[in-house]
Amino acid sequence: MRFPTNFWGSKLPSWSLRIKESSRVGKWLEVLSHYREMQRYGVEPSDPSVFPPILKACLNLSSRYGKSMHACLIKQCYESFASIGNSVLDFYSKCGDFESALGAFHCMQNRDSVSWNIIIYGHLDQGVVEEGLRWFNKARVARFEPNISTLVLVIQACRSIGAYNEGLEVHGYMIRSGLCVIDSIQNSMLSMYMDIDLGSARKLFDEMSDKDVISWSVMIEGYLQSEEAEIGLKLFRVMVSEGGIQPDGVTAASVLKACGRLKDIHTGKLVHGVVIRRGDNDDLFIGNSLIDMYSKCKDVDSAYQIYREMSRKNNVSWNSILSGFVLNEKYSEALLLFNLMGEEGVEVDEVTLVIFLQICKYFVQPSQCKSVHCVIIRREYESNGLVISSLIDAYVKCNLVDLAWKLFDGLKRRDGVSWSTMIGGLAYCGKPDEAVKIFCEMSKTQEKPTVITIINLLEAFSLSAELRRSKWAHGIAIRRDMAADVAVATAIVDMYAKCGAIDNSRKVFDQMPQKNVVSWSAMVAAYGMNGLPREALTLLAEMKLQGLKLNSVTALSALSACSHGGLIEEGLTFLKSMVHEYGIVPGLEHYSCVIDMLGRAGKLDLAMELINQIPDGHKVGASAWGAVLSACRSYGNSELGAGALSHVLELEPMNSAGYLLGSSMYAAEGLRDNATRMRRLVKERGVRVSAGYSLVHVGNKACRFVAGDCSNPGAQEINIMVEQLHSCMNIDERIHLGVLEC
Repeated sequence: MRFPTNFWGSKLPSWSLRIKESSRVGKWLEVLSHYREMQRYGVEPSDPSVFPPILKACLNLSSRYGKSMHACLIKQCYESFASIGNSVLDFYSKCGDFESALGAFHCMQNRDSVSWNIIIYGHLDQGVVEEGLRWFNKARVARFEPNISTLVLVIQACRSIGAYNEGLEVHGYMIRSGLCVIDSIQNSMLSMYMDIDLGSARKLFDEMSDKDVISWSVMIEGYLQSEEAEIGLKLFRVMVSEGGIQPDGVTAASVLKACGRLKDIHTGKLVHGVVIRRGDNDDLFIGNSLIDMYSKCKDVDSAYQIYREMSRKNNVSWNSILSGFVLNEKYSEALLLFNLMGEEGVEVDEVTLVIFLQICKYFVQPSQCKSVHCVIIRREYESNGLVISSLIDAYVKCNLVDLAWKLFDGLKRRDGVSWSTMIGGLAYCGKPDEAVKIFCEMSKTQEKPTVITIINLLEAFSLSAELRRSKWAHGIAIRRDMAADVAVATAIVDMYAKCGAIDNSRKVFDQMPQKNVVSWSAMVAAYGMNGLPREALTLLAEMKLQGLKLNSVTALSALSACSHGGLIEEGLTFLKSMVHEYGIVPGLEHYSCVIDMLGRAGKLDLAMELINQIPDGHKVGASAWGAVLSACRSYGNSELGAGALSHVLELEPMNSAGYLLGSSMYAAEGLRDNATRMRRLVKERGVRVSAGYSLVHVGNKACRFVAGDCSNPGAQEINIMVEQLHSCMNIDERIHLGVLEC
């Protein structure tokens, strides 16, 4: 029996209210259940506002049931209601069924701004950007009023496809309609202008009366990703100190990344403090960013403390601290941490293997490189170019050149990184000719050399010290439009210097369109290695006049120039002025260089006095003791030399230089037993001896001369000439001593 609708409307609870309440709290099954119950009792809703919640429930549960609902609405002539028509549009748009949505849109008799907004928003939200913008332009012709959400999406759409002219038109529309003061719209426009022009974005940012965390974040992120990261960090400090706005996690991580890149530990610590105040200490992403920042700012102890205090760690955490140890040359700690990863069952990935290969290179562990190679094959990482290039580099640095070549030769596709790695590796192994052959082979392929490739090639020619071939390499850099690059030009300066062509070095240096501290340091070093220490010091003064700040590398180059040029007083004066005049705290390498300078001059007492004055934070390294040992050999002080020798062998037991210097020192003083003991230790400890050699230019070719080498066709004539030279040197020395005695 079927009862009248008005009877059930008066006697039974209001299904309309139940449907609306269930929809309000998101209970979509209840919404449809109530509607079906109404249908079962033959009750037809008298309130049109009940249908939008039903369509919303269909959207969340069943698109097929939604289409059935649409059919019912058409039958009952409810489609003429604007609110119901818009709900149907919304249903189809969010389902991605634009064909049905457009069909419903065209059938609507009473379209309003909501209708247009739904059809535009639906297209843009579903990623159909160009069609959405086309509908937006049609709607403007129809003089509809877009809502804020639609405008934000329109701006984002213009940005995503690079339709900046349309974006500027939208900005003009918003100014005319007075909508440009709304925060979400302003922030969207700011993001778009960031892609167009940083200056215009900054102007818009400065005109904003109410800046929220999004506004600041967008502006800071824009600077950080451009060449003006320092301004971004400055703006961040203004935001925190003057604006009183706390950054969100994404902004904090971006700023930390920039701090690491710029070595700005002070701002990094400021961000760290903000993170602690916000209670974001346990945020994994920020924790990893802090480890990376402190590592790149050379404060690996703080990085390790962050790592230890992290309640949760992932592979990125392990890799970040592992990379931090390697970056700060704490290879022993890195090796211990890598072993700990295995003990704790942490799965290594491609990044971990790349970092571990850096450790293998440092400790020269060829067997470990082979083990990593096995892991790469088992896990099918051969397609990862960075992993393979790192393995090639590790093989080369561990003196497994043949394996490196075999791996390189077997690559199905060689990219710029692998070519550059092989060229650089051969140059490192003292095989410049082979490096040049690889470069020529690369030139025949489609792969274009990168800046790194050219720098590695220049390094190969600097080893061969052949001026003619070095000029050829310079020509390649010019033809490839890379000679103006500051890194390439600096490498050219260094290459010519090592060829003895100091005038060419200076010419290239003077023609550089841009110079950085590294460029100036290279030119200072060039003068030093070519016996022109006063010119090196003059260049420092010129550098200071141009407002450039010396760094530790420039200072080391200057001290090295003084050492090789015998400018003792100038070198000692410069060491003292490093802190007061240049704000550089001398490191161990600076002290070692001055010790070498004093040793060369025979001032062993002053050298030992300086060693005793080195601050507690620095442990005297093998280079400093090696300089003392070399001086003791030259000036016949085996008593002091024996102490220096013990330090050298303790610090670098696998380096042949200490043993050879010790043997030479003892032999010069007639202590044959001690000299023999040094040579015996070399064999017992399996130390690999690298023979020293001299390069002499004969015609247009640089010829290498190694002591005891009989492979040269003219070896007999060369040895006769060497004996004659030794005789002349002995005569000169006797004359010199005779003059001194008078």
